[in-house]
Amino acid sequence: MAAAISETYLVRTPASAKNYVRACEFMPGGTSRQASFWAPYPLTIERGEGTYFWDVDGHQYLDLINNYTAMVHGHAYPPIVEAARKQIGDGTGWAAANEPQNRLAAMIVDRIPSIEQVRFTNSGSEAGALAFTIARVITGRNKVLMARYGYHGSLFEFEIGSFGKEGPLTHLASYNKLDDFAAVLDEHGADIAAVFLEPVMGAGGITAGEKDFLHGVRKAAHAAGALFVLDEVLTLRFAIGGCQAGLDIDPDLTMLGKIIGGGFPVGAVGGKKDLLKLFDQDDLKVFHTGTFNANPVTMVAGEVSLRELTAERIEVMHDLRESLESQLSEVAKIHGLPFATNHYGSCLNLYFSESVPESSVVRDDDEIMDRFHLACINHGVFIAPRGMIALSTVTTEEHITEAIERADAAMRDVAAETK
Repeated sequence: MAAAISETYLVRTPASAKNYVRACEFMPGGTSRQASFWAPYPLTIERGEGTYFWDVDGHQYLDLINNYTAMVHGHAYPPIVEAARKQIGDGTGWAAANEPQNRLAAMIVDRIPSIEQVRFTNSGSEAGALAFTIARVITGRNKVLMARYGYHGSLFEFEIGSFGKEGPLTHLASYNKLDDFAAVLDEHGADIAAVFLEPVMGAGGITAGEKDFLHGVRKAAHAAGALFVLDEVLTLRFAIGGCQAGLDIDPDLTMLGKIIGGGFPVGAVGGKKDLLKLFDQDDLKVFHTGTFNANPVTMVAGEVSLRELTAERIEVMHDLRESLESQLSEVAKIHGLPFATNHYGSCLNLYFSESVPESSVVRDDDEIMDRFHLACINHGVFIAPRGMIALSTVTTEEHITEAIERADAAMRDVAAETK
């Protein structure tokens, strides 16, 4: 990494550096979340409000990733804070039912036609594990088929696939290539419990699935006797009923997470009653539990998050993303930097290359992307290390203008170090 950009980062963030050294004493790798690490060490954030957060060195940042899409209303969104604070005062959990889980479940069922019932977990990763369990119990099979470089959480069977590797229980096929999926199902279908797909690949680089591809894979999965699971953990932010509404596709199971928790840990699996009856108390086939599943704090925060995510606000985020994307492209051109993007709705992924790669995992611009990421931080704007951006409902045109000014300065630094 070029010296000036990295040296500036080191000089600006001594308290974050000190905190990382301390973290390494007690946590392997200095973190419990690999996606929040970057070299030479990550920022330590002290607080967030609206579209900004502040690090322990006192620097303010315009947040353009919003905790990898989860903070769809930005940080410390007042209506969510109010609801959560009230619930915390009334208690945060007990080994019995709570009423807020009924309300949030009803909201989800109302928004997503394919879902008749929902089962809550504490993360999208847990939702993926639960959906896989459901599929295995229903089909009596043990394997999964997913897209190469897709992401469905940190369960081993999914995580290896996100890095493009197959495993004992994991088969892979190329995203948006129906023939590839069909071939795997023809050969291994008798062992495959479910096909998992994202309607838009998130971690893979904001790559939209083609309608014919998704429908074709669903049909092929059913022909092989496998379930079709649609992962809308990230993509529920793109439409009231998730991407499946616009695609007119009816998955067997839907994975949810992120925005349905209003900034608190959450996940869920939804589907038809006849598939989820294996949780019925009178004929229990899957014992699924968790100390904080459907805890009332997450449930009330999720209520507010979904209620406040209206079609109008979704459209505004989309328009702002378009504006940001086009202006970033112009700035890159001014500085003589190659530039390409994938995008969908309120999210985009940028690349310093002439065209987009198959996935962010196999890009050829790692060095320049690493420089740009640190340069952005040096100039007070925060994006994902891989170049992902996700806007929030509190993002405004003024924030886009600010983002462009800061990104312009960052690209100027990068251009100076790559010539």
